Amino acid sequence: MTSETTNLPTAEQIRRAPKVLLHDHLDGGLRPATIVELARETGYDGLPETDSEKLGSWFREAADSGSLERYLETFAHTCAVMQTRDALVRVAAECAEDLAADGVVYAEVRYAPEQHLEKGLSLEEVVEAVNEGFREGERRARASGHRIRVGALLTAMRHAARALEIAELANRYRDLGVVGFDIAGAEAGYPPTRHLDAFEYLKRENNHFTIHAGEAFGLPSIWQALQWCGADRLGHGVRIIDDIQVDDDGGGVKLGRLASYVRDKRIPLEMCPTSNLQTGAAPSYAEHPIGLLRRLQFRLTVNTDNRLMSGTSMSREFEHLVETFRYTFDDMQWFTVNGMKSAFLPFDERLAMINDVIKPGYAELKSEWLFPKGPADSA
Repeated sequence: MTSETTNLPTAEQIRRAPKVLLHDHLDGGLRPATIVELARETGYDGLPETDSEKLGSWFREAADSGSLERYLETFAHTCAVMQTRDALVRVAAECAEDLAADGVVYAEVRYAPEQHLEKGLSLEEVVEAVNEGFREGERRARASGHRIRVGALLTAMRHAARALEIAELANRYRDLGVVGFDIAGAEAGYPPTRHLDAFEYLKRENNHFTIHAGEAFGLPSIWQALQWCGADRLGHGVRIIDDIQVDDDGGGVKLGRLASYVRDKRIPLEMCPTSNLQTGAAPSYAEHPIGLLRRLQFRLTVNTDNRLMSGTSMSREFEHLVETFRYTFDDMQWFTVNGMKSAFLPFDERLAMINDVIKPGYAELKSEWLFPKGPADSA
């Protein structure tokens, strides 16, 4: 008998498990107390609450609307306090610290440099400040007994016209902490094909990019992101479920051509369960497409999207999945290895992270049932 047959991972074990995060927005993960302090320092008076606890609740409630557009409106407040070099350094450092404390060993955190220029910073100064913050956060985490590596993804806003400029920026900083490119924002009316010049440029430069697709708009956005733009990964991609037919009795499953292509090509899907519930992409954890897609062996990863707005963390995301789908350590390891396989790091570094950090971490957790705690351990 093993731990897999006797019990499921506990919340404390989930927190200690090594985790990989590929889809997390820097401006969606601020500490509420930091927002209040930065607003006071920078003179921003637009916050709906100035008490940090109440402000955190406000963000979660405002984001829990079932509308992607309403969800995105909450970012006006976080971006407003991220307009100076010191603020960006602080927010990035705290991001790395918070992720490391939650057991994340590798993270790719995305942000849109064009949204942080209101007080005179240049695009380059924004990138350098965030990179400095990530390095400082890694150092602080190490001093606290945690290890994490953080890479930046530079995001272009799909409703704007700066995608090529941001892609070129990502390419210039690709060996200096930036690992790839992304586009984000409201999907409806702003297809990824509007930014083909940016994607063609990145492909010519052999650079990496992911595209938000299949969250709110459906299969056409996935098809365009892959077949027109050439995305390496799909941000969310939950609507691929619309190309999968399941028999009424749940027994037979038939994949359409796009779903088959995504599975056959092992295209990584950056799943963000809690966020998807908030934006209406899924009605509940139990009905989230991740359950069926896991059974069908798609290349799935688990992510947070926006930790502040969703009131979540990587550990909480896995807690929901363990509770809903009875996932074991083996399932958690499968998701985590998928994440590391899909990261925008060199192959040898991904392999070393899997073999030297992730697999040993899960092996230790899975063996704990062999060493029951005694009274002294519980005291």
